[in-house]
Amino acid sequence: MASVSRKGGFYTRYTEAQSLGAIRGGHGDLVVISLPVSLPLQGRVALVTGAAKRLGRAVALRLAEEGADLVVHYRSSQGEAQDVVKKIEKLGRRASAIAADLSSVAEIKRLFDEAGKRFGRLDILVNSAANFLPANMVSTTEEIWDSALDTNLRAPFFCAQAAAPWLRRTQGVIINFADSSGLLGWPGYIPHSVSKAGVIMLTKVLAKALAPEVRVNAIVPGTITMEGDPQEWEADFVKLAPLRRTGKPNDIADAVSYLIRAEFMTGHVLVLDGGRSLGPTAVEFR
Repeated sequence: MASVSRKGGFYTRYTEAQSLGAIRGGHGDLVVISLPVSLPLQGRVALVTGAAKRLGRAVALRLAEEGADLVVHYRSSQGEAQDVVKKIEKLGRRASAIAADLSSVAEIKRLFDEAGKRFGRLDILVNSAANFLPANMVSTTEEIWDSALDTNLRAPFFCAQAAAPWLRRTQGVIINFADSSGLLGWPGYIPHSVSKAGVIMLTKVLAKALAPEVRVNAIVPGTITMEGDPQEWEADFVKLAPLRRTGKPNDIADAVSYLIRAEFMTGHVLVLDGGRSLGPTAVEFR
């Protein structure tokens, strides 16, 4: 919405997003002219899986701040998802929360069908939903294995499959979330590590399969601490990372924002782990 006010015989136009400039009027009056500012993602629609909590929430809010309308996916966290929707709407963007169990391909198809009906387009898919199940060589069960692979690897593929027709039309982008376990391998999280290693290869395969219309990249976060997380998470990670700190949600949101704009990058895996994956020599050689 824009409003117009009159001062000293001249009109000033105000818009929701504005950049102010000043000129002198014919009678010497200072006339303030506001010009609309185009946000980088204005007019685009993003779907973020697992957007009700933690990193998915942080990413969804950042994309809204940059002008995108949002499909806020959640599985069971309805209250948290509606809170994200309200925050996005306060920014002047459109948002809709849609529940879906990503372990079901039928549910995934319904999620994207509903998103298409509500917004009419899709430009960005962020596959951030995941589980994090501890399971070593002895404790891994069939149920744990299937849950880790279904949520962390199977779901991103079928989300990409359902999103592909929409993204091809808009020259869109997919951003997958792996993590450090997919590079380093954690014996205490065997199925999880395998699933995240699969996400890294899935990203490369999808980049080839969907080119040139759709770009596909991945982010590999190290330990990202948020308010309320156990302090020992940060203390343990700091010992392993040359940068001597954990990551923050803004670090991940910054990376997602960059990958959306990086139009000559596809099939890339962006590691954000404070140098942890460099190994112990990264600290020893200092």
